[in-house]
Amino acid sequence: MDHTARSSTASASATRVVDVLVPVALNQAYSYRVPRGMTLAPGDVVCVPLGPREVVAVVWAENANPDPRLHNRLKDVSEKLDVPPLKAELRQLVDWVSTYTLSARGMVLRMSLRMGENLGPERVRLGVRLVGEPPQRLTPARRRAIELLSDGLLHGKSEAAREAGVSSGVIDGLVDEGTLTVEAMPPPPPPPAPDPSHTQPEFSREQRSAVDMMRSLAASGSFHVALLDGVTGSGKTEVYFEAIAENIRRGKQTLILMPEIALTGQFLDRFAWRFGVRPLEWHSELTPRTRARNWAAISEGKAPVVVGARSALFLPYADLGLIIVDEEHDQAYKQDDGAHYHARDMAVVRAHIAKIPIVLASATPSVESEVNARKGRYQRVALPSRFGGQHMPHIEAIDMRRAPPPRGRFISPPLAEQIRHAIERREQALLFLNRRGYAPLTLCRACGHRFACTICDAWLVDHRFRQRLVCHHCGFSMPRPNICPHCAAEESLVAVGPGVERLQEEAASIFPEARTMVLSSDLITSIETMRSELNEIAEGRVDIIIGTQLVAKGHHFPKLNLVGVIDADLGLANGDPRAAERTFQLLHQVIGRAGREAGHSIGYLQTHQPDHPVMRALVAADRDAFYSSEIDLREKAHYPPFGRLASLLISAPDRLAAEGYARRLAAAAPRSEDVRVLGPAEAPLAMVRGRYRFRLLLKAPRAFDLSAYLRQWLSAAPKRKGNIKLDVDVDPVSFM
Repeated sequence: MDHTARSSTASASATRVVDVLVPVALNQAYSYRVPRGMTLAPGDVVCVPLGPREVVAVVWAENANPDPRLHNRLKDVSEKLDVPPLKAELRQLVDWVSTYTLSARGMVLRMSLRMGENLGPERVRLGVRLVGEPPQRLTPARRRAIELLSDGLLHGKSEAAREAGVSSGVIDGLVDEGTLTVEAMPPPPPPPAPDPSHTQPEFSREQRSAVDMMRSLAASGSFHVALLDGVTGSGKTEVYFEAIAENIRRGKQTLILMPEIALTGQFLDRFAWRFGVRPLEWHSELTPRTRARNWAAISEGKAPVVVGARSALFLPYADLGLIIVDEEHDQAYKQDDGAHYHARDMAVVRAHIAKIPIVLASATPSVESEVNARKGRYQRVALPSRFGGQHMPHIEAIDMRRAPPPRGRFISPPLAEQIRHAIERREQALLFLNRRGYAPLTLCRACGHRFACTICDAWLVDHRFRQRLVCHHCGFSMPRPNICPHCAAEESLVAVGPGVERLQEEAASIFPEARTMVLSSDLITSIETMRSELNEIAEGRVDIIIGTQLVAKGHHFPKLNLVGVIDADLGLANGDPRAAERTFQLLHQVIGRAGREAGHSIGYLQTHQPDHPVMRALVAADRDAFYSSEIDLREKAHYPPFGRLASLLISAPDRLAAEGYARRLAAAAPRSEDVRVLGPAEAPLAMVRGRYRFRLLLKAPRAFDLSAYLRQWLSAAPKRKGNIKLDVDVDPVSFM
C-alpha cells in the first residue's frame, strides 16, 4: 500500500461517524462524519445537509464500523444545536411506534421536532422606546405612534405598529429621525410554577378514597395503569388533579392529553383555581414563536404541567413522571394521516418505557380499557355517583314511529313540549345532532338531481350560514345555485334531512322568544371564539344550544337540565364493528351534560329503534349490561381486544389500477393459519379527492405479531407503478 492510500485509510479510521435520523418520510438513518472538535452523542439535535438543504435531525447511534470506502462520500454534521438531547426513552418510543405501526421512523421523529428551524436559542426581539423630540415633519401616523410610546416604556416593534395603526415603515422612520431608539427586548419571564397546595378542595367520601389511590399511584414512581372510571359530573378532573399535585411535589413533569384541545377553556380555569396558574398548552393553533418557547420549556424541565393534543405525547420532556389521558375513549386520539397511531395506546407504551404511572379517565371507557380493568391488567378507580348529591339524568326514548314530528320538521311533539317547559323554568335545553351544516343532501324536485362532490363519493352538505355546498371529506365547496345545473329548473332545489343549522331554524320558529346558539366545528373561527361561546352558555345567556359532538366533551353548563337527541340511531347503521360502542359513549356523554348543578335533569332519545341494545341500556341506566353484551359479541367475533385487525387501503386516480394492484397485493400475502385476509373490497367511501379506494382487512389472534407479518408481506409485495398509494393502518378505528 502506498503512502497516500495509508494516510487516507488512517484519516478515515480516525474520523468519527454517527447515524442520524432525519424527520422525513424515511425509515433508515443516514451516516455523517463528525467534524474535529465537535462532541456528539446519541440524542443530540443537529443540523445536517440533506440534498440541497439543511435540516434539523437527531443523532441516533454511533457508527462504530463505517465503510472506509465511503469515507470521502460522507458529509459532515453542520452544527450541534444548543438544546437538550432527546432522552433514550423518547428515542425508544420513536423506534417502538415505528415498528408497531409500520410508519417511517422519520415521520414519528417529526412529531418530536415540530419546531424545525425555530429550534435553538430564541431569537432576540427588538423593541422601540421614545427618547428624542418629535421630527419636524409630523404626519398623523407619526403622531399616533409617538402618543402610544409617550409612556417611555419599551414596546415590541411590530406590536407598537399594530396598536398605533401604522406601518412598520413609520416606526423605522421615527428611529431614523432619532425620536425612537431600538433596544433588545428582555425575554419573557417564565410562568410561575403550579402550587400543589394553592387550593385544597373538599371531597366526598367516595372521592377521598379515589384521591388516596391517585396520590399513592403518583408517589409510586413506577409503571402502573389506572382506569379512573367515574360517571359524568363525579369530579374525575378534581380527583386526578391530586395525582398531579403529588407529582409536582416530587419535582416531576405531568402530561395531560385531551382529545379536543380547543375545548379546554373550562378545564384551564379549573386547573388555575386548583394550582394558582394555568398549565402550559401544546396544540396546532399556537404561534410558531409560542411553540418554540413551549418546546424549550418542556425540554429544559421548566414546564411542570403540559396539557396538549395527541402530538404532545412525543415531546422531549426533561423528567416526565405522570401521564393523564382524559376522555380516553375518544376517537380523536387516533391519528389517521402521516403516522397512524392511537395516542391512548402509545401513551401506555411511553409510560411503560419510562417506568411511570398513567391514568386513563372516562365516564364511558373504551371496550379495550374496560376489558383490561375486568381482567385486572388495569386498576379500576371508581366514582359511581355525582358530586354534591346530584342525580344522573333520567333517560326516556321517544318512539318516532308513534310520535313523529310534523312534516318537514325534526323535533317531535313530546320533545318540543318539554323544551317549552324548560324555557319557562328559565333552564337551558340542548338539542344534539351529529350532523354539521344545514342539510346532508340537496336535490332537485324537478329531475331528482343530487348534488355530489366531483372528486369524492359523497353528497355535498348544504351550509346556509356560509351559503355554500361543501364536501366534508376533501373540502371542495361551491356556491349554492338558484337553478338546477342538470335540468335548469328554477327554485326547485330542496334540502333533504336535518343538520344543526336547519335545527336552529326550526327551534327559532317553534320558540321565537328563545335565544339559540349553534356549536359546530364549521362555525368556529378560533379557540378563543369557541371559549367565548362556551362562557356565554355557562353564564346562562343562551336558552337552547344546538350542537354536534363538540358539546359531548367535558363541558359544564350549570343551567342545563334537558337534552334532546334528535337522531339517536344515526351512528348505528354504518357497518362499523365499533358502531354500538361509539353510539353508547357519545349519547351517554351528551346526556351527561345535563343536571350537573341543580334540579332534576332528563334526556330524550328520538329513535326508530327503541328496542336496540344501545337504547335499552341507556334508558335503563345499565352501563354494565351494555359492556357485558358488547364484550361478549366482540369475543365471539374475535374482534379487538380479543383479536387483531389491520387495514391496507389502496388508492389510485384510475379505478382499474387501484383494484388490480389490490388483487395482486392480496395474492402475495404470506400463507398463515393465524391470519385471515379479507378482500379486496371497495371502501365504503369508494372515492376521496379523486382517488378510487379498495381495502384489504386482516384479522389475527390477539397474541399474533401482526406488524411482523405485515413487514414480511410488504417486503415481497409487487412494485407499485404510477400514482398508486398504499396506506397501512394497524389497529384501525375508522373503516370508511
